[in-house]
Amino acid sequence: MDNQNAIEVRNMSKSFKVEYDKANTLKTKLIFWKRKKPEYHEVLKDISLNIKKGECVALIGVNGSGKSTLLKLMTKIIYPTTGTIKTYGKLTSLLELGAGFHPDFTGRENIYFNASIFGLTKKDIDKRIEEIIEFSELGEFIDNPIRTYSSGMYMRLAFSVAINVDAEILLIDEILAVGDQHFQEKCFAKLKQLKATGKTIVIVTHSLGVVKDMCHRAVWIYNGEFRLDGDPTYVIDEYLKQVEIDNKDRRQKLIDSGEHHAKAVVFIDQPRDVSRVFADDSSFLVRGWQISDSEEAELSITIDGKRVSNIDRVKRQDVYDAYFDEYVGFMDPNTIGWEFPIKELQLENGKHYLEVSCLDKGKTLAKKSIEFDIQ
Repeated sequence: MDNQNAIEVRNMSKSFKVEYDKANTLKTKLIFWKRKKPEYHEVLKDISLNIKKGECVALIGVNGSGKSTLLKLMTKIIYPTTGTIKTYGKLTSLLELGAGFHPDFTGRENIYFNASIFGLTKKDIDKRIEEIIEFSELGEFIDNPIRTYSSGMYMRLAFSVAINVDAEILLIDEILAVGDQHFQEKCFAKLKQLKATGKTIVIVTHSLGVVKDMCHRAVWIYNGEFRLDGDPTYVIDEYLKQVEIDNKDRRQKLIDSGEHHAKAVVFIDQPRDVSRVFADDSSFLVRGWQISDSEEAELSITIDGKRVSNIDRVKRQDVYDAYFDEYVGFMDPNTIGWEFPIKELQLENGKHYLEVSCLDKGKTLAKKSIEFDIQ
């Protein structure tokens, strides 16, 4: 053991046994005769890793790469098939929403139950329960049965308990994505505060901006194997390159098999449908965004059937992040958005019709239209 390490993973692999239902009739025995022996699915392959005390480390990778499994192994919810994982220090985890909560007890009662699992005494919980409730922002709902809570309320309570148990190691899965924007920002601000106090944090997330902003290191898991570990900006760049290659390869296979049909999404942010726009407002911009998995797709914008030509393409990182898994390799975050000033069109007062389309060789892949009123 290195005294500087909080977590040590050594030559660790994890396989899951896949067993099929046993055949009950002669017919099923004949059809599924190959299913007599169980199959083994290797999720993680020969992973070795050190996470030092006080580090904030992100595990990144596409869905199914083994990130959450690795986090569960660190928590000792499951155990490795081969190799070892050792943790040094008190550990708390947020892996599954509301794990350990009893649906028939109130939020307040579940705070006592859940915190006691992490080793706090009743006296310890008494001292910090108001702080936990305040952070969760549940207010009067804290004394309602948690079966009446929304998923967001579950997450708030779970996170509020987990960060108040004085753990030295905090493991967090993607559950923070459940909360609203305000609470997500509050959670990440709290994580930064814990990071500043020297806590060790391991987080699984698809929010790559959060990784760059908060983490010392990024560890990329690819198809269950350790691919890269280092500075977040560099690791994320390499990760995105591979995801782009993989996505284009999948699309090409679908094209070759005749299964692929090009698709697109278009959206109008401004103006809203049936809204009013003042003709003398020089700052008002008509704007929106467009994405497609066709490399030949083009944007078409018309007002009252007349094509708009003076369009600026703008950066929309939010859209890129939202559609990353589905459209990566076919999006440039710097040109996803579009906008143009309404005043330059010199439209007359009255109703007008805006139509935005994504075209592929003359075929409409997606279309959005609205009516607005110039005054």
